[in-house]
Amino acid sequence: MPRRSARLARWATAASLALAAAGCGSGSPAAGPSGLHGTLIVFGAGTLAEPFGKEIAAFTRLHPGVTARSQFGASATMVKDVTELGDPADVVGVADYSLIPKLMFSGARPAATWYVGFVSNQITFAYTSRSKGASQITPRNWYRVLAEPGVRIGRSTPSADPSGYQILQMLQLAQGYYHDPRLAAAVLRNSPASREADTETSLLGALESGQIDYLAIYRSDALQNHLRYLALPAQINLSDPALAPHYATVTVHSALGALTGKPIIYALTIPSAAPDKAVAIQFIRFVLGPRGQAIMRGSGFTVIAPALAAPRASALPAPLRPLTTSWTSPAG
Repeated sequence: MPRRSARLARWATAASLALAAAGCGSGSPAAGPSGLHGTLIVFGAGTLAEPFGKEIAAFTRLHPGVTARSQFGASATMVKDVTELGDPADVVGVADYSLIPKLMFSGARPAATWYVGFVSNQITFAYTSRSKGASQITPRNWYRVLAEPGVRIGRSTPSADPSGYQILQMLQLAQGYYHDPRLAAAVLRNSPASREADTETSLLGALESGQIDYLAIYRSDALQNHLRYLALPAQINLSDPALAPHYATVTVHSALGALTGKPIIYALTIPSAAPDKAVAIQFIRFVLGPRGQAIMRGSGFTVIAPALAAPRASALPAPLRPLTTSWTSPAG
């Protein structure tokens, strides 16, 4: 199966990098000075690859008895690798919190029973100085520039990746904000299916080499890669939890079903079948703590503190509860 072969190749690469970063040899690890030992397996959204590489490296330095493997890609694909293909995972991180209850809570044996929202982001378009229209584009006229003939726009597929459907939600919101009902269609004419990819981060090379002019992506990725990006209004960029009712006025449809607009909040969970829950708990505890928060903030994310626990804080493992507050009615 091509998908599984590609996944195993990515897994092997990620595993070797994680082991090298941790300074680990072969065989089962012995407990380090902290007493924690085992193997941490992390599946995460593509936009978590850079910050979580740092999180994992810092965590394994703190706990040298822990080895780590990680895999990153489209959020829905990462979840389905665990729930449908049975890949083992201790921690799952997604770029849209609602994917966890949507894809993991159902059935007689739910694949997960809780999640915690820990950072937020905003959707935007990144570009370079060589992008067509770069010299005149502004947060006021961006949608006109992106609709000009010859502009090439890349984005991720909405059937698997949150940024793929969040950019469509943003364009719907922009139609009302700029009083232009043709805005979305005009922009999307320059972003055909041939310029879609499984994850937006896989198109960064195409943007930097000039194969595309603009890339629908998160602000955090633009900052990490030193790219220009549009500072879009909060009314459309899905960044402000206070605007959740406004975001919920738009809906897009994909293979994942009807997807109502909501603030972009990343979430973590520990699957019910996690091989090493003790290590997973301590890793999430690290991510939610001061050092983990500093890494996320330094990577361009907005940290949510305390983190948001759903369906309630009491559903989480006890060591995580002090770092969270109950989130009983998340939007969407």
